[in-house]
Amino acid sequence: MIEKLDRSAGKMVGYKISGKLHDEDYKKFVPEIEAVIEKEGPVRVLLVMRDFHGWDLHAAWDDLKFDIKHYKDLERIAMVGENKWEEWMTKLSKPFIKGNVRYFDSHELEEAWKWLES
Repeated sequence: MIEKLDRSAGKMVGYKISGKLHDEDYKKFVPEIEAVIEKEGPVRVLLVMRDFHGWDLHAAWDDLKFDIKHYKDLERIAMVGENKWEEWMTKLSKPFIKGNVRYFDSHELEEAWKWLES
């Protein structure tokens, strides 16, 4: 499930990601963030992973297509997680995104927002 965070404003958008992501999640998420990109230009994204279990195959494909299509539109991505594999996932995503990508532990949520704002 992907839920937009209330603190999202302008070109800074935040989402809470939980459970296992499916194609239906991307059908909601992609148009939302593409609207922000169209209005604001390159975006800064915060992804808070809570009880996250990854993607089904279709959602993984959706994610890769989004990253490639918006390679230049993602200025910064802060990934806030709870597990070591989520930190590794952050490192693996770097070649697909032109902007800066950084991992934060779950207790560093405020620091992640500040990094996006700087």
